[in-house]
Amino acid sequence: MANSLSERQKFILALVIREYIDSVQPVGSKRLVDKYSLDFSSATLRNEMGALTELGYLRQPYTSAGRIPTEEGYRYFVRQLMGQTELPQNTRRTISHQFYQAGQDVNRWMRLAASVLAHQSQGASLVTSPHSEKPRFKHLELIATQGRQVLMVLVLAGGQVRQQMLSLAEPVSQDHLSETAANLSLLGQSLDIEQISALAPQLDVLGQDVIKLILDDMRHSGDILGGEVYRDGLANVLSEPEFAEVDVARRALRILEERSLLEDLLTRTVLTTNMDGVQVLIGGENTWEELSDCSVVLARYGAPGYATGAIGVLGPIRMAYGRTISTVRFVAGLLSDLVVDLQTE
Repeated sequence: MANSLSERQKFILALVIREYIDSVQPVGSKRLVDKYSLDFSSATLRNEMGALTELGYLRQPYTSAGRIPTEEGYRYFVRQLMGQTELPQNTRRTISHQFYQAGQDVNRWMRLAASVLAHQSQGASLVTSPHSEKPRFKHLELIATQGRQVLMVLVLAGGQVRQQMLSLAEPVSQDHLSETAANLSLLGQSLDIEQISALAPQLDVLGQDVIKLILDDMRHSGDILGGEVYRDGLANVLSEPEFAEVDVARRALRILEERSLLEDLLTRTVLTTNMDGVQVLIGGENTWEELSDCSVVLARYGAPGYATGAIGVLGPIRMAYGRTISTVRFVAGLLSDLVVDLQTE
């Protein structure tokens, strides 16, 4: 089907899609001729739009209306007509400066990435924490809370931070907790699961209890969604006319809210691809019913073999694809730089 379009039909399809993205109104031939001063007649344009409709790239919502793009039309536009896009240089410079100001705090980077993606795309964003492909210990904190309850904060190589509550058999002073954490941080530096497990016999009862919790956390840290998932911009999606109906909006946002659905989506798409690619899913691609009214732009970031994560933007099928794709690609590159920096520390 891709080879069946003439250059003029490709041009007209791109015009219709851009007009519909901006206006959310069916696009008529007279409007295009008047607005773009085209060098062919309105009748010729109508004939070409009719041909594009027969080919499945456009559709007419009702008799005498203009045309709107179909899912196939959007797919053809993204894959064949749009070409490589980049954010304006001043926008890239501003975003880079925001991340520079965030320092090396992984949580701040994740929150900032979600915010930037939502703002630039005017969609709903998601960012998964980097998960270690072979988890290695980096640092530990033990903090007394109430009674026998202790908060364990585990930092893994790659910047992933995991927290758990530990219930002790009897209360332990903060000094003892701090001493144990410092000792484990020293002994466990850069060790993997098997090496951490081998430390247990040389530790006291508290240390052995903590080791068990550390091992449990490290075993789950390799899960795609083992850490926190950062989201932003849900209000952007809800304000779009396509999601005015509550059921449509609820179905669309399930993919962001339900971890099992999100894990399935990421496992079968972006996390199986290389690091420099961006994937665009339009209308669920006949696989995810929840996304039938949406498009999702996804990318992988990180350092393969060390730690990786995923970022994405969800919005209506009538999405500003060029800006969204270029934003996702640029932010993924910045997050990859952060993970590489953490790897070399």
